[in-house]
Amino acid sequence: MIKFFRNIRRTVLSEGHTVRYLKYAIGEIILVVIGILIALSINNWNQNRVVQREEIKYYKHIRRQLIEDTHVIKQNVDFNQFYYNQYQYAIELIENEDRSHLDSLARITVNLLEYSDFHQETNAYQALVNSGEIKIINNQEIIERLQRLEEIYIYINRLENGHFEIIKMIYPELNRIIRLHSVKIENEDLLFNYEFQNHFIIASEIMIEKDEIYNKALDEINAILELIDQELVENG
Repeated sequence: MIKFFRNIRRTVLSEGHTVRYLKYAIGEIILVVIGILIALSINNWNQNRVVQREEIKYYKHIRRQLIEDTHVIKQNVDFNQFYYNQYQYAIELIENEDRSHLDSLARITVNLLEYSDFHQETNAYQALVNSGEIKIINNQEIIERLQRLEEIYIYINRLENGHFEIIKMIYPELNRIIRLHSVKIENEDLLFNYEFQNHFIIASEIMIEKDEIYNKALDEINAILELIDQELVENG
């Protein structure tokens, strides 16, 4: 192709047609520029496709992790609700001085040592930031919602740590009331004291707050999954 243009240029110059040569030269420059632009466009298109494939890969990875988180959080919601209902029953028994269900109350009292524990140490947003790959995600709303979800996870972890600290405070007193091995109440008066009833009340309040934040996390996850699914449909 280059040889072809050179032959034309020699022919035009040899015939002394300067104007024709100038027109030809300008046309040749334009063709070269167009060729360069086309090559750059193809190169940019290929690079964009590579970046887009990487973005889709990360969306799928985030989606899998969020679905796993959803299952774990829902298990914690059910776990939390189960023991919350038990504590409410214990509060009622102690309030009414009802000593006809001591076996049930004993089992519930031991269950004060139980608590839901999601405790997510890492998440999708942290992973993207730490790896530096967050720049691959073009959907700013997804990034912002992942950041909000991280803040919710941090708050959940604080609540769970606080719940565990309360359990450590309860244990010595519970140890004086009930024989853990046989789940037998040894000191009814301490158990039916309002001070011990307060342990059930405080634990219940924390569980209410945990239930609210668990469901807030689920709502945020669902919103992110909808955005990711939309990206996968449009670009996948």
